[in-house]
Amino acid sequence: MPAARCRSTRPQGRHHSPRRAISLALLAGLLGALVLAPSAVVSASGTLRTFVEPASGYGFLDLAVDGARRTIDLSMYELEDSTMVSDLVARARAGVEVRVLLDSEYGIKSVNTPAAAALTRGGVHVAWAPSSQIFHAKYLVIDGSSLYVGTGNFTAQYYSSTRDFWVLDRVRSDVDAAAATFAADFAHRGAPLSAGSGDLVWSPGSTNDLVALIGSARHTLLVENEEMDSAAIESALQAAARRGVDVKVVMTYSSSWHDALTELAAAGVHVRVLESNQVYIHAKVICADCSADAGRVFVGSENFSTSSLDYNRELGLITSEGSVVGPVRSTVTSDYAAGDSNF
Repeated sequence: MPAARCRSTRPQGRHHSPRRAISLALLAGLLGALVLAPSAVVSASGTLRTFVEPASGYGFLDLAVDGARRTIDLSMYELEDSTMVSDLVARARAGVEVRVLLDSEYGIKSVNTPAAAALTRGGVHVAWAPSSQIFHAKYLVIDGSSLYVGTGNFTAQYYSSTRDFWVLDRVRSDVDAAAATFAADFAHRGAPLSAGSGDLVWSPGSTNDLVALIGSARHTLLVENEEMDSAAIESALQAAARRGVDVKVVMTYSSSWHDALTELAAAGVHVRVLESNQVYIHAKVICADCSADAGRVFVGSENFSTSSLDYNRELGLITSEGSVVGPVRSTVTSDYAAGDSNF
């Protein structure tokens, strides 16, 4: 079943330069953040680190690519970032094995073709995902030791105005699981969808994981998503509100989701919407019973649609690590406060 393009309801903004302030991103990544705010880059003391967009910028991913010594595997829905393309080509020319898997369905192939051509000329191994399935996942595996899982596309023109999250995951079983799926997808053979340490959430088949996370909430739920077109997710949110959970949903307004949001509000869900002149909610997150340092959070590429959850290739993760819970909680809370309940 076709999914709506990520940008189908995206307001067109000014074109922004793809060049990032890499030195500032490095400093932020090394020092972490002392306050869990939407502008923070939050470092974990252990295996997970969270980057909140647009404040973090994408320089940390440039640095990750630039630091690769052996292998780079990138799966991306939309790639329109000339800086990232140059980074990947530079590593390929330095002898690193670089593989890039790009979506080819529903008009996206034309978006990705210029990058694919430049990468191929530069010695990068490029594969088009099977045309029978949307590949909407956004993840990067570096040297078989670091996995970056994100909600954002590599579309530089939207970096400065879009709410997204990235999580750096160094749990070995998670990295190995993502690498195995990438290798299978790159070769167009059946992909093993391992959950790694239990954190990873793959599509097709992520509906049950996300419904279970919503169902686990006893006190609070914080939710951001670009789309609201899944009967299973909507029913789970309504059920949570009816059993007394304080459910807060924040999205960028689109008439496409008006009826669904109205039904959620009627069931007791607190819905807030942002307008096109505010940060655009492209993130896909759920925060269940989250406090400053406890709770469970989902971050991933899965939109709340039947297509995304049951048909597309998607990747997310669920974790209780405070280094992810904290910044997601504070960011969604801030976005909710900036929203309007009249829609």
